[in-house]
Amino acid sequence: MAGNTFGEAFKVTTFGESHGAALGCVIDGCPAGLELDAGFLQSEMDRRRPGQGGAATTRKEGDAAEVLSGVFEGRTTGTAIAILIRNTSQRSGDYNSIKDKFRPGHADYTYHEKYGIRDYRGGGRASGRETAARVAAGAVAKMFLAKHGIHITAYTKKAAGIECGETDLSVIEKNPLRACSLEAAARMQEAVEKLRAEGNSAGGIVECRVAGLPAGLGEPVFDKLDALLAHAVLSIGAVKGIEFGSGFDAADSTGRENNDPIRKGPSFLTNNAGGVLGGISNGDELVFRAAVKPVPSIYMKQETLDTAGNECDILIEGRHDVCLCPRIVPVIEAMTALVLADCLIRNRGARA
Repeated sequence: MAGNTFGEAFKVTTFGESHGAALGCVIDGCPAGLELDAGFLQSEMDRRRPGQGGAATTRKEGDAAEVLSGVFEGRTTGTAIAILIRNTSQRSGDYNSIKDKFRPGHADYTYHEKYGIRDYRGGGRASGRETAARVAAGAVAKMFLAKHGIHITAYTKKAAGIECGETDLSVIEKNPLRACSLEAAARMQEAVEKLRAEGNSAGGIVECRVAGLPAGLGEPVFDKLDALLAHAVLSIGAVKGIEFGSGFDAADSTGRENNDPIRKGPSFLTNNAGGVLGGISNGDELVFRAAVKPVPSIYMKQETLDTAGNECDILIEGRHDVCLCPRIVPVIEAMTALVLADCLIRNRGARA
């Protein structure tokens, strides 16, 4: 199946299915000599893994990351880095009753139409569990970026219709929604529990900020930095939209309002551009937001078709998230890290 590889200089290929034996990634192009912190790698996996309560699924996976190659005596060798994440808590039998039915909101129908065959156990390759491999690769990219003073922070800005009125980065890992406000997080959790009791789900908005990014990253004209980030973030199955800086609000502003004045330094008095001008980073903070759709697996009867084309009803069982935002936060950080690592390496050839 095509489309499993991302990046040009820092290239990542992922593999595996939700209910298969394992998932993993192969990273090609990571510079040699990078100290690979196994503890940090596992801590990133732990942030995304299921079974953490809050709005998450009750499926419990250890998500232990096994580094199989490309590292010697704790440092990268410049050769391909392979990381394996074994599945240990599959309950494939949960899907037997609906294996011939297309789940609304899922990729069941489109995979069936494209390939004529699909893995009905949790969505197979289309499952959100595929993102575990992305987080593993992103952790390595984060280690590389940290050496260059670049740091990525994402958080839940809005969930279940409740938006954070303040942004306190110190509380993100102190609440189950990974929200940037404890007050809003409490209200989000209350709304999520109500939806859980109803068998329903919620969407939200995840905001991402990048500090320490130098000016000059991005490749005109088709590989603009914001275009690459859009590609990366929209490749996450649950993400349905992305905006940078002032985003869609720019459509209702004037040029005088939306332009960011520049002073000595250089410094920008505002950041409506979100840190990107002409597809190239301008040295300001990179800021974007991603819209996350409601979890499509809900415990409510829905209308659908079966694989023979007959109209029918479906009731989905199994273990599912109520809101994806808290677990998608590390995935968005990972995809951002992959883009920035790739751009940083590619930029080395920009000047003679």
